Amino acid sequence: MFSISKRSEVEPFHAMDVLAEATKRRAAGHPVISMAVGQPSHPAPLAALEAARAALAEGRIGYTDALGTARLKSALAWHYKDRHGLEIDPRRIAITTGSSAGFNLAFLSLFDAGDAVAIARPGYPAYRNILGALGLKVLEVPVTAETHFTLTPQSLEAAQMESGMTLKGVLLASPANPTGTVTGRDGLKALSDYCAAHSIAFISDEIYHGLTFAGEEASALELTDEAIVINSFSKYYCMTGWRIGWMVLPERLVRPIERVAQSLYISPPELSQIAATAALSAGAELDHYKASYAGNRDLLMRRLPQIGFSIASPMDGAFYAYLDVTRFTNDSMGFAKRMLAEIDVAATPGLDFDPLEGNRSLRLSYAGSQAEIAEAVERIAAWLK
Repeated sequence: MFSISKRSEVEPFHAMDVLAEATKRRAAGHPVISMAVGQPSHPAPLAALEAARAALAEGRIGYTDALGTARLKSALAWHYKDRHGLEIDPRRIAITTGSSAGFNLAFLSLFDAGDAVAIARPGYPAYRNILGALGLKVLEVPVTAETHFTLTPQSLEAAQMESGMTLKGVLLASPANPTGTVTGRDGLKALSDYCAAHSIAFISDEIYHGLTFAGEEASALELTDEAIVINSFSKYYCMTGWRIGWMVLPERLVRPIERVAQSLYISPPELSQIAATAALSAGAELDHYKASYAGNRDLLMRRLPQIGFSIASPMDGAFYAYLDVTRFTNDSMGFAKRMLAEIDVAATPGLDFDPLEGNRSLRLSYAGSQAEIAEAVERIAAWLK
């Protein structure tokens, strides 16, 4: 049954709360291993670091155009041609202060207060929180094995019928956080066509592109020029702290987005833009990093069922394992708190991603080093006994 999710009456133990507690314990001398947040263990690419050092040596870092430097936008246009065979006009690309700024800009430019936007449940909690803060209605649509763990036209229709809402927007992530779902080209096309037929804005979150291990990694831009694509240098490029992302926009939205960006952000940080431009040429180094995540994924897919966890959704992309923990608990928040306190392993309770049923789920990030992930699994195995 489809339903609108309501916030839990108990405040969730969020991923960043877990990170803060883990940091506090580590500072106190505890041997903490964090599997709570999507923080790559690798540094930014060497080319990015060298470019940033050179820019700092010149000492001329300042404002740029509100939508970013022409050099970075041209480099991203080349990236889409090389990776997807697409000809993207650099003027359609907006550089943002991380993907978070991209979501703010998209929501503010596309929707009015009271408009309804659909997201997947379980899904990235910031979607729900940003939409709610902007006065938008959130329609959380369950994604299950029946829907291949992604949004479909049929599930959107059913959710609207039950809720009485009429959608103005659909936001889909592929690969998805926390489920790891990769929505292939056919699935993206079905959603794109549905949105076009019903005058619904289609936002495609592609920040985990480059981190697909199974299935077909396609961009919504391959199917339509009307999609709003949001991406980031945080995950595949290992540049979380640089706070740099981008959007690809329909031509009609470039100027509206620019006007909002000028007011909210002035411009993305120039140093990060310089580093990001260089990072786009570091494919060989980054694919080596990806191989280490693939090794962690293989380990978890083998060991987690052995120690009693059921993997709740496909681990096809991103770097997360979303687990059914009902063999051990129906209180994943308490479970996560105890695990951190007793064995110094940090994980994120499912309530962060699913306010209705997340009490039975737990998310583990495998973005850490192979040694850390292996050690964490063995600590959990011994603890569960």
